[in-house]
Amino acid sequence: MHNPGIATPDRFPAEERFAEGAQYIAGRLTRGTSGRTHAVVDPASGEEVLTYELAGTADVDRAVAAARAAFPGWAGATPGERSDALHRFAAVLADRAEDFARAESLQCGKPLKLTREFDVPGTIDNAAFFAGAARHLQGQSAGEYSGDHTSYIRREPIGVVGSIAPWNYPLQMAAWKILPAIAAGNTIVLKPAELTPLTSLLFARAATDAGIPDGVINIVTGTGREAGEHLVGHPDVAMTSFTGSTAVGKRVAEVATATVKRLHLELGGKAPFVVFDDADLEAAAQGAVAGSLINTGQDCTAATRAYVQRPLYDAFVARTAALMETVRLGDPFAAGTDLGPLISHVQRDRVAGFVDRARAYARVVTGGEAPEGELAKGAYYRPTLIADAAQDSEVVQSEIFGPVLVVLPFDTDDEGLALANDTPYGLAASAWSRDVYRANRATREIKAGCVWINDHIPIISEMPHGGYKSSGYGKDMSAYSFEEYTQIKHVMFDNTAVAAKDWHRTVFGDR
Repeated sequence: MHNPGIATPDRFPAEERFAEGAQYIAGRLTRGTSGRTHAVVDPASGEEVLTYELAGTADVDRAVAAARAAFPGWAGATPGERSDALHRFAAVLADRAEDFARAESLQCGKPLKLTREFDVPGTIDNAAFFAGAARHLQGQSAGEYSGDHTSYIRREPIGVVGSIAPWNYPLQMAAWKILPAIAAGNTIVLKPAELTPLTSLLFARAATDAGIPDGVINIVTGTGREAGEHLVGHPDVAMTSFTGSTAVGKRVAEVATATVKRLHLELGGKAPFVVFDDADLEAAAQGAVAGSLINTGQDCTAATRAYVQRPLYDAFVARTAALMETVRLGDPFAAGTDLGPLISHVQRDRVAGFVDRARAYARVVTGGEAPEGELAKGAYYRPTLIADAAQDSEVVQSEIFGPVLVVLPFDTDDEGLALANDTPYGLAASAWSRDVYRANRATREIKAGCVWINDHIPIISEMPHGGYKSSGYGKDMSAYSFEEYTQIKHVMFDNTAVAAKDWHRTVFGDR
């Protein structure tokens, strides 16, 4: 069994670990054949940490062929055998937790405390959950629903899954795509974002080292336009799962429709954060800062629109701004760092553009700038609070994907809930109140796939994640995700042993 060892104390040795290439096909690393290269850049310093050969369409074909070849054996394994393999996989992930944390921090700029305490433990827990869930692919119990027949339901794997994951949570998104698919007996080809392939490759290699057969998990690292579209449109891919922006999700759906694939989309978000006038102000302010700044705001469930009932509005704005000003930007590998950089200077400039345009119609209470000095080398942006924007303004309606929270007042409960629903998105939301009836009303009326009460962001493996409206459809995590990765087959047995059945007369003959 291959053991890649432990990362150096300061950085993850990407060039050393992926010297053989950044594609993982049929159980081994290999180089891409597109003829083009791409650099993984540390967003905290702007330094290149790995230059690799991008996948071309031929690499996608090889990966799909490997997955197709592995499918009969993996689909034919018993639930117990797949469960045992996933338990071993979870153990290997746990053994290499520090490796994963450092690789994720290096390629994404996440503070090490976030990768150590959120990204990596969540991924290990997901693997352990699906190891157990692999044994629970039941269908409806047998029964004689027609009187003359016994019916039962089989849940069968779909085949080769072609998935595309984003750059904001590359490790967790790889797990969310891969684990339910293979637990249900499918094989998979995953295309991670070309900016952040490191932990997806480590994840696939850990699966091989845990004894999961070659070809069950394959990684192709290429561009969306070349490798991604070829994967989605491939005739041997039976299902596509995509996480990313709504605009790109529409293109994925268009390509997938040509071959009538099963399609799962987890798309953009613009999560409302509704604070009623009886809420615990300190809890709401603390939750707003954590919920809006997690992963430097690059989270489709992050709190982005805070609606605060008028009696608490001024105090909420003041307290949230004060807390934001205590957040420490710095080296992701330093113990005291709270907030890392955005994924790239391009993304930093995009976020800054939203804020700069908002100055014409709203008030920037705190932040609204990139830091100077040593941090200027990285893609850093200060935590930003914007107040008094109009509901139809750009910063309220568009997904900024950065450390920016917009705060608006409301008067009545009806108004607050209507404003919360007034965007095209519906991925996540939260409501803050000490009144159980108000809170329950919010859970009923807010149109989102997840509604938290008096908290914002926590996720657990046992519960589903997925959206309403333009945030897509289908679920990640939980037993509900098996509905995405299995086909339902009705089996019906005749119990009469009668050759000429009574219903035949509706087609030919008389009674």
